[in-house]
Amino acid sequence: MYKGTVDFRIYVDSGDPVGDALAQQFNIQYVPTFMFANADGSLSGEPIVGGTDEATLRKRLDALK
Repeated sequence: MYKGTVDFRIYVDSGDPVGDALAQQFNIQYVPTFMFANADGSLSGEPIVGGTDEATLRKRLDALK
């Protein structure tokens, strides 16, 4: 459904340099943490920390510009 419109970045393993840099940049302390960024790189809404349901994820993805 989001193919070609959303770029998913998934980092879960400490020790991954890219993931570690993102976690530090955005002060991520817990897994999972979901952050949403618009095409211009601006963050969209507050992060979701912890588990969430599919409907919430879809709503946040659909709101991206």
